[in-house]
This record gives sequence, C-alpha cells and structure tokens, in this order.
Amino acid sequence: MTEEAQRVIDAMNAVEAMPDPTERAKAIGEVMADQAERGKRWRELRRKVVLDMRAQTPPVPYRKIASALGVSLATVQDIERGYTGSGRNRPRAKDAEASDG
Repeated sequence: MTEEAQRVIDAMNAVEAMPDPTERAKAIGEVMADQAERGKRWRELRRKVVLDMRAQTPPVPYRKIASALGVSLATVQDIERGYTGSGRNRPRAKDAEASDG
C-alpha cells in the first residue's frame, strides 16, 4: 500500500475512534459527503490513466495495466468502458447485442 493511501486510511480510522459519538457522527457525515463527489472525480482520473495507457502505440496490454494498478484484468476493462460499482450500469447481454447489430 502506498504511504499516501495509508495516511488516508489512518485518518479514517481516527474518525472512527473519536470518543464523542455525536462528534464522530458529524465527522463521518462530512467525510461521506466529500467522498460522494470525490469518488466521481477519482474514477475519472483513474479511467484517464487506463485510456492513456491504451492509447499508446502499441497499446499497453490490459494485464500490464492491471498489474500496475493492482486490480484485476476485468476491472481494467470495466474502468476503460466507464463502468462503476458492481455492475449496476453495465448493459445487459441482450441490450449490448442489440446495439452491436
């Protein structure tokens, strides 16, 4: 894990450890509100990295991208396509076939 990521995780752990439950709940709400917007930006930043790597000549293979980012091959492909979450916005197989033909 990167040092930067560990610092963020440590800070979130500190919020969870706050002794005053009201202050803890307030802090959690503030972090969650920030993360809702930040998550969108971060997904796009990560997608740009994948798209840039694939745009190189020759394109960086999905497996190398997956290894570099520490994610699965399928996740890299999902990132490239703009899919997020657990498949909520993926087209269904029959919908994808209809748009291909």
